[in-house]
Amino acid sequence: MKKTALITGASSGIGREFARIHSEKGGNIIIIARGKEKLEQLKFELESKYANTVLVIVKDLSRVNAATEIYNEVKAHNITVDYLINNAGFGGHGKFHERALEQDLAMINVNIIALTALTRLFLPDFVKRNSGKVLNVSSTASLMPGPLQAVYYATKAYVTFFSNAIAEELHDTKITVTALLPGATETEFGKTSGMDKTSLLDNSFSPYIVALEGYNGMLKGKLDVLSGLTSMQRLMMALVPVTPKRTIMKQIRKLQELKK
Repeated sequence: MKKTALITGASSGIGREFARIHSEKGGNIIIIARGKEKLEQLKFELESKYANTVLVIVKDLSRVNAATEIYNEVKAHNITVDYLINNAGFGGHGKFHERALEQDLAMINVNIIALTALTRLFLPDFVKRNSGKVLNVSSTASLMPGPLQAVYYATKAYVTFFSNAIAEELHDTKITVTALLPGATETEFGKTSGMDKTSLLDNSFSPYIVALEGYNGMLKGKLDVLSGLTSMQRLMMALVPVTPKRTIMKQIRKLQELKK
């Protein structure tokens, strides 16, 4: 029986690769993003290539009621969601007190509020069936403070620990919750966040590799999946818990300062 995956932020980057990977495995999908044209192009590509069913939902997840509207539309189509992939998210560069408040509040709405609401809306259906998988896209940024991206790092910390906590709450069920923690990845994130002008996105990984590792980790029910890291970066991540916080913050700030 075909599994249906709901994927937010599916119009580009890691989200688009999730859609391709799931379709290649024979599954149906619900793809969600703000850009109708890109979603329709992806729908045509996937239905032509894999003969699966693709439902497009155009939605701005920064809107407060977006998650409820998505859930209601899925129910109206009488679709059972097997995999919930909360991929949508964005960042922004600069000192917190100098950034536009509206931009950071929108970031919180997308990265935290929409993800939380979608998980809360679909999870009771999973529990009722005692089946289903949740994959929340976080970041390696969630493991440390992020000067010059203070709100983004903080939102991703929420995603990781929220995912881990509900995974444990569901320990006696067949439902799994996985957090994907990518490192630097070749997506539109760099341009939209301004991070393409810093050193942090040097040695970026393919979004396909990151999506594939995250998807496979979800299928295996892993708690966390770290992806898109060089051997040196993995070593650095392992040292984070034992490194003084001020040292870490200073290193992160330097990496995120604009190149001269």
